[in-house]
Amino acid sequence: MAKYLVMVQGTQADYETMSGKAAPGSPVWTEKDLQAMYAHMGAINDDLAESGELVDAQGLAAPAQARTVDIGQDGKAVITDGPYSETKEVMAGYWVLECASLERVTEIAERVNRCPVPEGAPVYPVVIRQIMGGAGDID
Repeated sequence: MAKYLVMVQGTQADYETMSGKAAPGSPVWTEKDLQAMYAHMGAINDDLAESGELVDAQGLAAPAQARTVDIGQDGKAVITDGPYSETKEVMAGYWVLECASLERVTEIAERVNRCPVPEGAPVYPVVIRQIMGGAGDID
């Protein structure tokens, strides 16, 4: 068994359209759209909890609520709040899964990516990363 991080992506505009605000290139989500998404993700979480593969799953707050901490050339912290023009997509949510194989977690990621969205809404790839837990994890 190995642990994997399964990440879904989004943009600030996606968060805005999901909260009912218009954004270029994406339709506003209706209450029905949101309920369909939550039902889809809830069913995945329930199935993963039942199978024992779910370690953790969380949705993340909008990029506008993010903070970046960097170290400037003077050695002092440089703190930036909010969305960043150089960042297109950000991690919108994640699952930490413990699965028997990469093939199994790939099946789960494909199911995640089939989440219903309003017609015309952007769809992003689901990213899988193995969580390194020891020296034996490097292939």
